[in-house]
Amino acid sequence: MPSRPLVVIGALLLAVPAFAAGARPAADARPRVDKPAAEVRPRVDHHLKQVEDLAQHFESVLSQPCQHFASPGGWQAYFDGEVDRVVLLWAHVEQAWIEAKQTGDDEVRRAAKAPRKHLEDARALLDKLQTCAADNGASFSQGTVWRKIEREVPKRQAQIALPQPDAAAAPRQ
Repeated sequence: MPSRPLVVIGALLLAVPAFAAGARPAADARPRVDKPAAEVRPRVDHHLKQVEDLAQHFESVLSQPCQHFASPGGWQAYFDGEVDRVVLLWAHVEQAWIEAKQTGDDEVRRAAKAPRKHLEDARALLDKLQTCAADNGASFSQGTVWRKIEREVPKRQAQIALPQPDAAAAPRQ
């Protein structure tokens, strides 16, 4: 059996080439992209504009009395539309941050983080919709709705993500 110092030296000899070759831990496997702020900012701004539009919609819903519907189907369509808007808001908030992480510019990153406050608007909206549901003879479980939102956000992000300029310019095979 080899001595302990010999085993340590052998392990170091195996590790040094990997380290020298630039091997990174799995957490750092993604390459760091450091695009200029001027390239990233318009992409972030696109998502921030969508977030603001949705937030204004939610503010109007929160400030107005509950809508009343003649049928359960009318209420359900309205409710589904509002939940879909919450999914869209959340997806744009997340996508703005994904875009912002492509630059080291602190201003762009701060701007992308700012709309996270609107996620609280979504919580307030669901509270209001709970009251409106009761006014319309319906009910729903907020927990179930939040789980649906969490499932739907990644799908919606994929739908709203802007194409990468490099991917658009690449020749098709």
